[in-house]
Amino acid sequence: MPALCRDCMTEFESGRRCPSCVSPRIVSHAELNTLTVAHMDCDAFYASVEKRDDPSLTDKPVIIGGGHRGVVSTACYVARIRGVKSAMPMFQALKLCPDAVIIKPRMEAYVEASRAIRLMMEEMTPAIEPLSLDEAFMDLGGTARLHGAPPAVMLARLIKRMRDELGLSGSIGLSHNKFLAKVASDLNKPRGFSIIGKAETDDFLRDKPVKMIWGVGKVMQASLEKAGIRTFADLLRWERSDLVTRYGSMGDRLWHLARGQDKRRISAHEPVKSISKETTFNVDTSDPEILDGHIWRLAEQVSDRAKAKSLAGRVVTLKLKRADHTSLTRRLALHGSTQMADVVYRTAKNLFDQVGDQGPYRLIGCGLSHLMDANGSELAPDLLDSDAGKRSAAERATDKIRERFGPNAIKKGRSLR
Repeated sequence: MPALCRDCMTEFESGRRCPSCVSPRIVSHAELNTLTVAHMDCDAFYASVEKRDDPSLTDKPVIIGGGHRGVVSTACYVARIRGVKSAMPMFQALKLCPDAVIIKPRMEAYVEASRAIRLMMEEMTPAIEPLSLDEAFMDLGGTARLHGAPPAVMLARLIKRMRDELGLSGSIGLSHNKFLAKVASDLNKPRGFSIIGKAETDDFLRDKPVKMIWGVGKVMQASLEKAGIRTFADLLRWERSDLVTRYGSMGDRLWHLARGQDKRRISAHEPVKSISKETTFNVDTSDPEILDGHIWRLAEQVSDRAKAKSLAGRVVTLKLKRADHTSLTRRLALHGSTQMADVVYRTAKNLFDQVGDQGPYRLIGCGLSHLMDANGSELAPDLLDSDAGKRSAAERATDKIRERFGPNAIKKGRSLR
């Protein structure tokens, strides 16, 4: 059975240790040299960058997040052993790990590290589909002749380069489609290299829980459990038509994934589906002026991102989270598309007014979805709002001033609330 040493890249027939360097860090699989779809996921990326840049943190539990009232962005593995998880409220994380070092996110450092990793990937293949700063799919089909080595070897070299040149680690999942590659990358973290071959797909999936499927959250999982579906084996007992009738397009996806089938191609230019921003307050608030100021700032940030990407959206979303962590989400479809902060703000503010006084709130968010190319897609003039055109022109003029003199060159009064 083909085997590969992940430390010295020696290829050999299977064994417990590398015949060249005696390392036990080997990966062995019957389809090692034929699989081409990979998923690379950095290990505790934000926390790893912080530990790399500050060696005094090496053996300490590190949590990246925004203060006592915020949530955990990520946590190092020392903190994870104690139960800390991403998206966990910070107060809960500190109860589990009171000696943790809390660090506010340094996005510029994470972006720089992500770009360096991306450049390494691009030396291997142009078919890269990023999912976030710290993970991406890669299609290495047809690259063996170019590099003189099969994809598995190139992936092992990538991880070694990340460790040697960037001081960061990652885990690899290698399979025959995107779904299984992503599943594989999470099997043996950190510093994992897992393979799911075609021949073993059915046996591998049969007893696994359906929550393993990307997109099956708590709500969907509860719905599936009511139907007696807890594992992939349970899914296999359902007819495709019955799943579609019950769950729509998700039912069709479940039927295919239960059989390890995923025909999605790796796209280097996956379109952005939505843009959103949110903020968590240090103190719960129901103050309408404070909340209004936040709605404007969030709308402006969403608008700035849309403009930077030349996108416009047709649906505005408002998200609110109460003190007890229950959430309210409201959406409104516009009669056209927009990227203007004024339109996003006024729509989100209208949604907020419809919610009424259900606070106090600990979090507020604003988003724009159903995106498309912004060229020629702006909303038609609102005949009931004679000042809409003037506000749009003023915003375009403001954008030009900020572009020339900086983002703080001009501000609206409501942004200071």
